[in-house]
Formats: sequence, C-alpha cells, structure tokens
Amino acid sequence: MTDINAALFERGHNCCDIGHADRLACIVDASDYFRLAKSAMLRAQRRIMLIGWDFDTRIQLEPEDATLEGPNELGAFLNWLPQHRPGLEVYLLKWSVGAFTAIGRGMAPVFITNLITRSNVHLEIDTHHPLHAAHHQKIVVIDDRLAFCGGIDMTVDRWDTPAHSDDDERRTTPTGKRYGPWHDATTAVDGDAARIVGRVARERWQAATGQELAEVTDVDDDDRWPAGLEPTMRAVDVAVARTLPELPDRAEVREIEQLYLTAIRAARHSLYIESQYLAARTLVDAMVERLREPDGPEIVVVLPRHAEGWLEQKAMDGARRRLLHTLWEGDSHNRFRAYHPVTARGADIYVHAKVLVADDTLLRVGSSNLNNRSLGLDSECDLAVEVTADDPLGEQHRRDITGVRDRLLAEHLAVPIEQLRDEIDERGSLVATIDALSGHGKTLVPFDASTVADEDSALAENDLVDPESARGNPILTRSIRYLAGRPLSRLGKR
Repeated sequence: MTDINAALFERGHNCCDIGHADRLACIVDASDYFRLAKSAMLRAQRRIMLIGWDFDTRIQLEPEDATLEGPNELGAFLNWLPQHRPGLEVYLLKWSVGAFTAIGRGMAPVFITNLITRSNVHLEIDTHHPLHAAHHQKIVVIDDRLAFCGGIDMTVDRWDTPAHSDDDERRTTPTGKRYGPWHDATTAVDGDAARIVGRVARERWQAATGQELAEVTDVDDDDRWPAGLEPTMRAVDVAVARTLPELPDRAEVREIEQLYLTAIRAARHSLYIESQYLAARTLVDAMVERLREPDGPEIVVVLPRHAEGWLEQKAMDGARRRLLHTLWEGDSHNRFRAYHPVTARGADIYVHAKVLVADDTLLRVGSSNLNNRSLGLDSECDLAVEVTADDPLGEQHRRDITGVRDRLLAEHLAVPIEQLRDEIDERGSLVATIDALSGHGKTLVPFDASTVADEDSALAENDLVDPESARGNPILTRSIRYLAGRPLSRLGKR
C-alpha cells in the first residue's frame, strides 16, 4: 500500500503535467454533455479544437428540445459558428478508421465534407498511428481556457439521460435507427488544467498534420464555462495522463498505466471503477495483490454485460471471464464484486464510462479502459485529482470525490443519493451497501461464475485484438500516416 501522506502524482511517471483548475465538473451521460459543450462553444472567440475517436456531424446536440442559439445539428452548428464569431477557427481531428466506418453509417466521406465546410473549419483525419491502433482520446478545447476530457464521443448511439429509460424515443440515430441505453462520463476543467489539455490537443494536431498551432493568448478574460454547469470541485490541482504508442518518431508513453497502478496501490478502504472492458492482466494482478491483504480495500467494478460486436465479445468477454475468475480466486476476504447495470425492465445498459474513485482521495475520469490497448497502443487522455495532506480544502474535496462515486451508484441503483449514503454509513462497506440496495427494476446485477460460464474463447487475451504495445513489433510500429504518398485528410482538398 502506498504511503497515504505522499503525493501520488509524479510528472513523467503517471502524468505528463499537473495544473490548477478553479473549477472541475464531472458530467455524467451525453444528454448534459452535448448541451454543455454547445453552450461553451458559443462562448469561444479564437479557437475550438475537437479531438475524437469519432464524430458524426449529423447528430442533434439537443434532441430533447433545442434551447441554445444556432443549429442543433453538430456539423451545421460548427459551420454556422464562425459566421457569428469573427476570427474564430474550428479544428476537428478524427481517427482514420472512424472516418471510414462513418461512411458506412451514411455520413459523407471526409473529402466531400471538406469541400462543403468553410475555410475556417478544418477537418483532418489522423492516420499517424501504428497499424491496428486507435486514436481514442475524446477532447474539446475552447480558447485554451476551457477543456472537456473523458469518455464521451460526439457521435451516434451516445446520447442518453441518467434515467436510461427503456423507451426513450430520443435515442435514435440520424437514419432513424433506435439504440439502447448508454452510460458515459466526461469532465470539464478551466485554468492551467485546461491549458495542459489544450497542449495535448495541439500536439496531436501537429503529429497528424505537421501544422503547429500556438497557444491561444490574444483573447479577453470572459468566462468560457458553460451556463448551468455546477462545478463538482473548486480550486484543485489536476493531473493529465496519456497513453501514446511507440512510433518511429516518438517513444511510447504509458502514464495512464502507471496512474492506474498508483490508484490501486493507494486505495485503503474502497476502489470503485467503471470501465467498458476488464482485460488488462497487469491491472488485475495488482488488484489481486490488494484483495489478498488482510486489511486491503474493497474493489467494485461496473462493466457492460457484453462488449459490442461479435469479435469484441469473443475477445473482450473471453478475457473478462478469465480475469474475473482470477479476481474471484484471489478474493480471500470477500471484498470484490463486479456488476452490470440494467434498466427498469431488465435491459442491459451499456457502460462506456471510464471512472475510478479510490477512497475519498483520488478521482480519475478519462478515455482509457481496463484493457491492454489503453495502456500502450491506443492514444488516450485521462484527468485525475488527489487530496493531499496539505490541501487547504481537503475535507471539502474528500466529500466532492465520494460525491462522484455516490452519484454514479445512486443512478445505477435507482435510489436517492441520501439513502445510498445512509446505507454506506450504517454498513461501513461499499460491497454490503450495493448488495443490500440492488434488486428488481433498474439496478446493478452481479457477475458470477454462471454469468460468464459460456464466454471462454480462443480469442481471449489475444495480442491481435487487444495488444499490450506496439514496442518491438515490426507490424504494429509501421506508421500508416500516408496513403499513396499524401496525407489521407488532404485527398479531395483544393
């Protein structure tokens, strides 16, 4: 166990930098995020950067009821915005494979989209990655004064409310297809923390395009914080951690892996995690080590019932089955639980959020999952906050951090947050509280051996589907930055 009095974050080890934020907000589910992001973009003066795994310009930012100025459709809004904000430049950077899959969904190819957008809207496709790797960061930066960073993509199938209702007609794609409940999370930060995230975004843009963008400095001090967003924490230092794969022109960066290990080793009483996958043996081995300790922490992991798609189910569900058995076998003191959320009628709620809360001292929200790709192959970006011994607002910050965990659990269990907190206080155990409050209707359902009995697969823990790294692999380290000698994003551009 880590010394509880020692600072957990270390530049160059488990983060790239640490910056102060006057405000940090944890935003749960895309219904709020899409609206708040639009509200913040309406306040931009010089630059908006959107860095994503995928964007779909056809999505509605407020499908429930348009309340904000400008078009409701993402693409139309981004084209409209510079007309009404003289001097504003908009930069969108999208993962290359996501660009091709978008065509299959009916979205216009990037080279056509570039021809119809305005000169101050720049859409580029990022092919600067190893073969089989993904650009998985989800970042929005406004004037280097405000940044959103987390797990929510501005694309189809993402919009939902915390209610995760069974029959929400607003969960409809631009082509009219209905999709199921989707749980997600992201953050907003201002101050120096936002400037650091802005630097991460600009470095990605330069690596993809060769174009260097300077930090935005020639703007006034008008607030970029979106109207109606109540900060989760105030006056905090925020660590920014990355995963970046090895390339011929860049060394591998594994700050996020070290951040996970730091959090697992630092937890004293409880570790609460939400993740799309459970497939990283390195992290599971670290959890098992803590579960074997007589006085180690409780560990609660919330996952989707199944991964998406046939191949991912075979590979990722198969790996999850193996690692769940590893955790159950190592749980000498009955302190581990894994759950999946369901709706009031028992339908699966897909978990896409990537959240970690260790005790009342560490909060991490980002784009990375508990899988190997997130630790060494895909590009990722996470934000984290810790309560240090010399924090003048330590008691408040502790309440803020547990408040994030309690809000998420209350959503999953469909109980008032006050009832959840009363149960935790009475039982002194996160596991016992969830076991007591879970049941029928919208709730958390525990994984057990029978749940995953038929999920073993030859593709489990497969290096092709979920590789640990590009390092030393001549196929994965081969950059596909250029197609026919030209950057893909320039094809069709005049």
